[in-house]
Amino acid sequence: MNLSIHSSFLPHTDPDASLAFYRDALGFEVRKDVGYQGLRWITVGPAGQPDTAIVLYPPQATPGLTDAEQRAIAEMMAKGSFAMLNLATPDLDGTFAKLQAGDTEIVQEPVDQPYGLRDCAVRDPAGNLIRIQQTPARG
Repeated sequence: MNLSIHSSFLPHTDPDASLAFYRDALGFEVRKDVGYQGLRWITVGPAGQPDTAIVLYPPQATPGLTDAEQRAIAEMMAKGSFAMLNLATPDLDGTFAKLQAGDTEIVQEPVDQPYGLRDCAVRDPAGNLIRIQQTPARG
C-alpha cells in the first residue's frame, strides 16, 4: 500500500484570525478560501509542499452534531484539548522567536524532551495545540 497524507482538518472559531495565524505567523500558503452559507473553509499548506494541506473548517458545519455535542466541542476547543497538529522545522529557536514576537499564545518554550525530540508548543486562535519539533540533523 502506498499512502500519503493529503489533508488534515483543524477547526476554527474565527476564519480571519486563523488565516492570519497560518498565513502570516507560520508562513503557509493559502490554497483555497471557500465561503458557503455564511461559513468559511480555508485550505493552507507549507510552501513547496503542494500535496500537503490543512483545512481550517467551521466545526458547526459537521453534519449530525447535536447542540450538546457542539457545546462540548466548543468547550474543548476553548481549553485547547480538541485538536492538535505537529509541525517540524530545521530552525526551532528561530521559528519560536518569530511566534513569540507576535500575538501567539505560547504553551511551552523550546525544550529537550526525554523521548529524544526538541520542541515547543503554541495555540492557534481557535485553541488548537500546535507542537513544533526540531528536525533532526542528518549526517
